[in-house]
Amino acid sequence: MIEEVKVWEEDILLPTYAIGKAEKNPMFLEKRVYQGSSGVVYPYPVIEKIEDTCKEQSYHVIYLENEYIKVMILPELGGRVQMAYDKVKQRHFIYYNHVIKPALVGLTGPWISGGIEFNWPQHHRPSTYLPVDYHIEKKEDGSAIVWVNERERMFHQKGMAGFTLRPGCARLEIQGKVYNPTPFPQTFLWWANPAVAVNEYYQSVFPEDVNAVFDHGKRDVSRYPIATGTYYKMDYSSGVDISRYKNIPVPTSYMAIRSKYNFVGGYENDTRAGVLHVANHHISPGKKQWTWGNGDFGQAWDRNLTDTDGPYIELMAGVYTDNQPDFTWLQPYEEKTFVQYFIPYRELGVVKNASEDILMNIEIGVDCAILKVFATSTQTELHITVTQFGNTVLDIIRDITPENDLREKVEIIEIKDVCVTISNSKGKCLLKWRPEPEYIKEVPEAAKAVLDPKDVSTTEQLYLTGLHLEQYRHATYMPTDYYQEALNRDPSDVRNNNAMGLWLLRKGQFAKAESYLRQAVKTLTEKNPNPYDGEPLYNLGLSLKYQDKLAEAYDYFYKACWNDAWQHMSYYSLAQISATWNDWENALYEVDKSLMRNWCNLRGRHLKTIVLRHLGEVDKALALIEESLSYDYFNFGCSFEKYLITGDEENLHLLMTQMRRESHNYEELALDYASCGCWEEALKVVNAAIDFSVSQPTLLYYYKAWFLLRLGETEAATAVARVAELQSPDYCFPNTLEAILALQTVIGLIKKAPKALYYLGNLWYDKRQYAEAVAAWETSVEQDTTFPIVFRNLSLAYFNKLDRKQEAVALLEKAFGLDVKDARVLMELDQLYKCLNRPHEERLSLLDAYKEVTFSRDDLYLEYVTLLNQLGRYEEAIHLIDNRHFHPWEGGEGKVPAQYQLSRVELVKKYLNLKEYEKALKLIDECFVYPHNLGEGKLQGAQENDFNYYKGCIMQAMGRDAEAQRLFVKASRGDSLPVAAMYYNDQKPDKIFYQGLAFLKMGDEENARSRFNRLIDFGEKHLFDRFKMDYFAVSLPDLQIWEDDMNKKNRVHCNYLMGLGHLGLGNMEKAKSYFDIASHLDNNHQGVQIHSNMINK
Repeated sequence: MIEEVKVWEEDILLPTYAIGKAEKNPMFLEKRVYQGSSGVVYPYPVIEKIEDTCKEQSYHVIYLENEYIKVMILPELGGRVQMAYDKVKQRHFIYYNHVIKPALVGLTGPWISGGIEFNWPQHHRPSTYLPVDYHIEKKEDGSAIVWVNERERMFHQKGMAGFTLRPGCARLEIQGKVYNPTPFPQTFLWWANPAVAVNEYYQSVFPEDVNAVFDHGKRDVSRYPIATGTYYKMDYSSGVDISRYKNIPVPTSYMAIRSKYNFVGGYENDTRAGVLHVANHHISPGKKQWTWGNGDFGQAWDRNLTDTDGPYIELMAGVYTDNQPDFTWLQPYEEKTFVQYFIPYRELGVVKNASEDILMNIEIGVDCAILKVFATSTQTELHITVTQFGNTVLDIIRDITPENDLREKVEIIEIKDVCVTISNSKGKCLLKWRPEPEYIKEVPEAAKAVLDPKDVSTTEQLYLTGLHLEQYRHATYMPTDYYQEALNRDPSDVRNNNAMGLWLLRKGQFAKAESYLRQAVKTLTEKNPNPYDGEPLYNLGLSLKYQDKLAEAYDYFYKACWNDAWQHMSYYSLAQISATWNDWENALYEVDKSLMRNWCNLRGRHLKTIVLRHLGEVDKALALIEESLSYDYFNFGCSFEKYLITGDEENLHLLMTQMRRESHNYEELALDYASCGCWEEALKVVNAAIDFSVSQPTLLYYYKAWFLLRLGETEAATAVARVAELQSPDYCFPNTLEAILALQTVIGLIKKAPKALYYLGNLWYDKRQYAEAVAAWETSVEQDTTFPIVFRNLSLAYFNKLDRKQEAVALLEKAFGLDVKDARVLMELDQLYKCLNRPHEERLSLLDAYKEVTFSRDDLYLEYVTLLNQLGRYEEAIHLIDNRHFHPWEGGEGKVPAQYQLSRVELVKKYLNLKEYEKALKLIDECFVYPHNLGEGKLQGAQENDFNYYKGCIMQAMGRDAEAQRLFVKASRGDSLPVAAMYYNDQKPDKIFYQGLAFLKMGDEENARSRFNRLIDFGEKHLFDRFKMDYFAVSLPDLQIWEDDMNKKNRVHCNYLMGLGHLGLGNMEKAKSYFDIASHLDNNHQGVQIHSNMINK
């Protein structure tokens, strides 16, 4: 009798640091860079606050358990594996964080460490801290699967993970399914992100054939495992084993370049246990390690993310991806499936090869080798052979179980030309290993930035570059710049016309898209009517369908069917139109043709059940529904059809429990019906959702009005539209193309629809259709002068897109005046004043007037401290910094320590002048240590020239000359080449200035002048540069919404450098003139302010 895997649900208490309320203002972070690609968050809200106190919180969890493994899954936090326990070794084989302690690491804010997180369709997925759908499935073989599911909001893709335990198997199996339910190609990546506990004995286990690793975006490369160059600004030239946690002091990512092996893992040499990920390397090439580093910086992030569980690394496994960012295409209605295994193992050491069934290692000992084999289930009569130089040195048959691994002596003294083969009793090879040949492998070059459009030589390369930017969701380069440049050179180019048309389609510009797509089709069919590629025909059909030109759309979809690659989506589109026309016989023929080509199209299955119901083929419909639900229990369309066919309220109740009170699920289902003209069914979905009191139902009311109008019920539609206008606007951030049609319908239906105009403006702005967004918002404020967020949004558009800066100020002041408790808008207003060089006293008085609101946000609190520093109120700044616990965004570190140190250094100068040396010494010593309340630690290699210089001055004044000289020597060291200083860990120019001052203190005028002249030379050389964002920017996490004038910023920087250089050389008038120019351009540059004060002192 098969022992069944246990699976059960339970409510448990976990100690939790709560998060703040989601931000009700829409966030349009168009140029934010996150993990090497776009950091846009819309239509998700962001959360920017983490509480400082821990309380018990209830969570609904699901447990899976067999003889060997116990797993806990948290559907309320993204469907992650929170705990995975090895019952044989009695250890957590995945890092178990006993506390839910979020930090600002995720795309939208909160993120927790520990367990296994699933990053899809992008890194640290937006919903990592949000609830997901789940379902428990028990199989006849005794196994159990916990499925988690999500239809994400940004690109409307669907993703599933099925956590599986099987009887007698010591491995966690994860079945992945990613599906594109949209009519457009989409891109995705999938990184399973297990955390692994680490210490000085831990090492990562990459296959032997991995000789090099890439950084994010393949912008840098290092040898592996022994690094011999500079990587993450660390000098590893002595030869450092970066597979070992103890050797990596700073935050570091690395991803394997290529491997023919199916595994990646980690091993604890002290506990002699590890974890291995196994998956088919042909579709799961991604092998990555990420660490915060073992230095002070990393330890601070460990504290931010756990209370007692210590450091971890992320040992990530990528499917259909080998880098971040590295996105793969999903064609319309395409599904991709895969399987991943996570295996706890013991005693093997560094694995040489592995499958989901067998793991092996062979190591040379003192006088022989030891072969070690581990099995994830009972394996009987395994035939194990070892040969060397063609001679058999071991030939045995053994039984192996998960409890008892094999250790066997092999009479060899070197690994050269060894072959280990493990076969089953039938002779099938289960695992084979040979050592890598001993030759020097080439280390590939790092990736290169794309050229500017004008510098790209061919229209083909322009097309491919634009496509690459779309595929990788680049944050700062626009694909349309490349497509348009190609069309400027060749207006008839098929691929670039098609690409432009498709881009415009995604943006809701259906008519504009049509003209490009017609040109593509015209060129394509110029010589014959039957083109090789049907994509432009399909896309033209889509543009016409969205414009309700169904007859013409139908013709183009049918023509696209002539092309095999576009057949299933084109037949599906035909079936949608036939259903709209109530031509159910043709719809059935067409949807069958589609499903023959793409059996996994969940929407196609749903549409077929609709058609069968309308044809009265109830039994066939129900059979199809059951078949479809057995394949994907989250096919909500089929479940709703089951309710419509049976009329059984219990079916509806089960479905709505499954869909939760998540309005997004109901919106997507209603739009699935709307896409095939089934307005009555769409209406029923919306009514069910409203009756069920779903969360955030606002948009559903607009859809309801649209559906009613399409059904000819104008009076009812008008009444519902008015109800929609009265719903809460919080978190209503539409982004579907159908929402454009629905909102435009309501705007045309009732005289005043200010909220619909606001929502439509949000949608247009997110799609970068700025003129349409501004027009919608302007009309909204004409109709309603009391809603603050529209004024705030208009201010954003006026400042960033229309260069109407003073009007932007008035609009934002109006927005804040309408809601003086909105801390986000107060922060944005202060930042707008800052952009416009408003006096520091004026800005501080505003924040003082709303002090409670100011102090509710870390960034506003820090801005308040910064203003105190700028006004010379250093003691107050120190008091405020020392009495708050800060929560920095990952990648945004450095801001709090900068103010912490600046206030102290300025007081050090004061006490030096007053000859109060002990006070000065205490303060300067504090600059070298980051207290825990700052929320971050000091990076190894941090530049501390100024602190060493001033400490040397203190020692010199106290008569401790030998110590002073040692400090001046320290202060003179470090990188002396100025840079643009974009990132917090870039060399700051004033550090070079203090190198020069230190050399002067040591009497070395030549080296001092060299430092000062380098600052001047750099400033003069780059003063007139046109700024260009680094193509490989990986992390610019700021949630600031005002676009910087980066060319002005460069001029400030260059004038500052020249001012520093001349100050060091004693050219006070020149120094003052450059500082004055910089200060006039930016009165908030603290370096300019501080060093200006040094003139004539």
